Amino acid sequence: VLLIPEGRDITVRKLAEQELQRQNQRSQLLSEVTLKIRQSLQLEEILQTTVTEVQKLLQADRVLICQLHPDGFGTVVQEAVLPNWPVILGQNIIDPYLGTDYVNNSYPDENCPLLNLNPATNHPFNNELLAQFVVKANLVAPILVKQQLWGFLIAHQCDNPRQWTTFEIELLHQLADQIGIALSQAQLLENLEEMVAERTAELTATNQQLQQEISDRQQAEEALRQSEEQLRLITDALPVFISYIDAQQCYRFNNQAYEDWFGRTRTEIYGLHIRELWGETVYQRIQRYIEVALSGERVTYENDLLDREGNTHYLSTTHIPDVNEQGEVKGFFTVIIDISDRKAVERMKDEFVSVASHELRTPLTSIRGSLGLLATGKLGTLTEKGQRMLEIAVNNTDRLSRLVNDILDLQRMESGKVRMVKQDCNAADLIVQAAEAMHAMAEKERITLSIAPVSILLWADPDSILQTLINLLSNAIKFSPPGSTIWLTVETQNQEVLFQVKDQGRGIPANKLQSIFERFQQVDASDSRKKGGTGLGLAICRNIVEQHGGRLWAESVVGEGSTFYFTLPAVRKEGGHNHDKQVYSTH
Repeated sequence: VLLIPEGRDITVRKLAEQELQRQNQRSQLLSEVTLKIRQSLQLEEILQTTVTEVQKLLQADRVLICQLHPDGFGTVVQEAVLPNWPVILGQNIIDPYLGTDYVNNSYPDENCPLLNLNPATNHPFNNELLAQFVVKANLVAPILVKQQLWGFLIAHQCDNPRQWTTFEIELLHQLADQIGIALSQAQLLENLEEMVAERTAELTATNQQLQQEISDRQQAEEALRQSEEQLRLITDALPVFISYIDAQQCYRFNNQAYEDWFGRTRTEIYGLHIRELWGETVYQRIQRYIEVALSGERVTYENDLLDREGNTHYLSTTHIPDVNEQGEVKGFFTVIIDISDRKAVERMKDEFVSVASHELRTPLTSIRGSLGLLATGKLGTLTEKGQRMLEIAVNNTDRLSRLVNDILDLQRMESGKVRMVKQDCNAADLIVQAAEAMHAMAEKERITLSIAPVSILLWADPDSILQTLINLLSNAIKFSPPGSTIWLTVETQNQEVLFQVKDQGRGIPANKLQSIFERFQQVDASDSRKKGGTGLGLAICRNIVEQHGGRLWAESVVGEGSTFYFTLPAVRKEGGHNHDKQVYSTH
């Protein structure tokens, strides 16, 4: 058994208690200083607090922080110094020993003190530099930020040499570590503040841009609202129906005329489907025209409808497609004009023309007979001048008779009194018959008729189609120069039969290509006198073609000639069998 003297045991215990007290004191001091350092995240304030607290704690003459630069220079960025000693704050320290190798080479045990200065000792701050700052004892601890040497925490004793204790050395190193942590946090905060400032600037710019966009949009919306109000004022003042219908056939705009007609407010009409507003019966009648508009084509048609009081109105409707830049149909505009008054005038005019034509036919027959009798010479021989006057009278009488007959034919067609006998017929036969009928007239005008008969079956009234071909050939001959050629052809195209009459005449201006199919319309008003036309031939042709479910139109180049086209349906089939003959009313 080993016996330890009691006195020695007490001494060891006292030393242990003293060491424990020193550790507690160091921990307490470190905590207090660390707390003060950590109370701020501002770099300058952290450094100032550090040097002040360390100077008090170590009772040193000077405590400073030197920040190391990449070029090896150091700058004193903070300092706490007693009044009797020189101030070195802001000075640059040029020392070849400053650098990243300092930590590894100078302090391998991280606790090496610098005692009383010895000129022969090799250390970071050389003797000349320390003598300049009146330093008798020097203690240095590296400050690391993210494992990189940032600078040094340095304590100077200037009045006399000083032996730094282990406690002081360890405390300085621990405080340097805390400074490194605080600096890292401060840099992080600074970077964060920069990021926040940058992001704030971006958000501010974005917000300003959004505000500008909002302002621009509000101005655009206000301009649009004013434009819509002006448009509505204008459209409401017009005696026509004006509306916009989207691709789903729902109303998105309508003027006052709709409200007056239906007895509904603008809000009640908005969003309604066409079927809901006009009713199923009317919708079935106009649906095909709506589909044409939604396919991107403009369409115009006439319709008769009853108003709320039960009165009949004749309406002319035009659908104008709304097509975007990509070619998509977004909807269509609709303009409806009440043409009831015009229709009434047309009926009165038709009735008058019909009555007048019937009344003219009998005296014209008598006049033509009398003129014919004079022309035979049985009532005596006329002088040369009398003979010329007789020829003029006969020609004008024939012209007037043709006009009366055309008027009566057209009036009967439009009133539904003409009965067309539709049957299977051959297009080649119709072309040959029409050419034979017009051969004499063409030969007289020295014009060549070129035909290309093709055997195609079609469903039509052969007499009416033959009349149409003869009228078109007659017009072509009248307006073609001698020595030219007129072509008459036929072909099949998309389940239809297409006829073409092409001439080399003077042509038709583009603004006349539609109006020439109206009654009493000609390219030149003098044509009726010079060419002997009535201005009804093309109107009769169009009526015949439309009664067959076809179309008639013209294309022309002024000075080169014109081409008239019309289509007819191919052989009609019902129940899988051809019908050889069937009677249809034109009504």
